[in-house]
Amino acid sequence: MKGEAAFVAALRHLVYDPAARGLADDCAVIELGNEALVLTHDMLVEGVHVFDGADPADIAWKLVAVNLSDLAAKGARPLGVLLGHMLGDRDDRFLAGLHDVLNHYGVPLLGGDTVAGEGRRAWGLTAVGRATHRPVPSRSGARAGDAIWVTGEIGAAMLGFEALRDKTGADSTAYRRPMARLAEGEALAPLVTAMMDVSDGLLLDSSRIAEASGVTLSLDSKAIPLATHIGRLHYALRWGDDYELLFTLPEGVKPPVKATRIGKVLEAGSTGLLLDGNEPEGELGWMHGT
Repeated sequence: MKGEAAFVAALRHLVYDPAARGLADDCAVIELGNEALVLTHDMLVEGVHVFDGADPADIAWKLVAVNLSDLAAKGARPLGVLLGHMLGDRDDRFLAGLHDVLNHYGVPLLGGDTVAGEGRRAWGLTAVGRATHRPVPSRSGARAGDAIWVTGEIGAAMLGFEALRDKTGADSTAYRRPMARLAEGEALAPLVTAMMDVSDGLLLDSSRIAEASGVTLSLDSKAIPLATHIGRLHYALRWGDDYELLFTLPEGVKPPVKATRIGKVLEAGSTGLLLDGNEPEGELGWMHGT
């Protein structure tokens, strides 16, 4: 067994509860009478998701924001978070960043665990939310004829990463401190047929909606809002870490938030994803262990 996709496929043999959504979605959804709890868990690893020597305050912000972004894709309102923290240098800075991000989103810390260890540090966070709309949006509802939309711009995190890597002094906020589109997700939840956040690259995440929904997503590169110039389109569409919301709406339905229409959902074809009418070449985005 090698890589993330193979491991997740093996995990699916252990999944029996419908709350897990077959491990084919961003979150678990537990139905509790007239309410639904939405749960997600993400991790960050030093030297993989954040730079070695990164400011721990930025790490804390990103750790919380990427988990809240998953809740946003379900239209969920956060109830609290559980933290898994590996002790190390400058833990005071981590606490400062954690204070900032929890205050920014108005989310309480409910508990967690701390450990000490050697080697690369890792951090985990579980976010718990309450669904604001039923059914809770998923990746699997896109239908032929729907329009494809995305909030914000694609490629901003890539530019922020490069600014830090190359020490240019350019703005790196989009990479260091991404924003979870919670208000947008809540507004969109009653309208969308499918929705997820763009964490692993617009192309790869579009292909995930296509696979889950049993359709083909056809994207128009000229319509995609880019934070960088068109010559870097290939990289921006595959880079990820933007945490914008990618969603589908029935034709003629206008989103109640600022967003850009970038394509159309087609009946399932020989491939789940088309870019300007052709199957994209090469890797579509970020996968661990590939």
